[in-house]
Amino acid sequence: MVVETKKILDAGIEVFATCVRIPTFIGHGETVHVEFEKPITDEQARAALRKAPGVVVIDKRANEGYATPVECAGEDATYVSRIRKDPTVKNGIAFWCVSDNLRKGAALNTVQIAEELIKTYLKK
Repeated sequence: MVVETKKILDAGIEVFATCVRIPTFIGHGETVHVEFEKPITDEQARAALRKAPGVVVIDKRANEGYATPVECAGEDATYVSRIRKDPTVKNGIAFWCVSDNLRKGAALNTVQIAEELIKTYLKK
């Protein structure tokens, strides 16, 4: 995760990750902690994520009010839940996200990247 993030986004980005393999048929799940340059509230983060293409926000403050790999199986979207302020870092937000690794992590991702390359670079 660290190497891929640096390769895709920015070699200077600071990333700390622990990867754990668990026996699931389909799905990736990640707890993500992000530190922003400027202050951001959990409501602002929730609103921004709701506008992001390919993201579905399921963030109810109740038991089972979050997405799991079971709900994302067979779906193209990435599901985001448990969006909250991270008090351990300045301007921090934490959230939980899941996606179908066979669709979003592999085949669909490849198609979406190719579509963006065509749109951005080949249709000029």
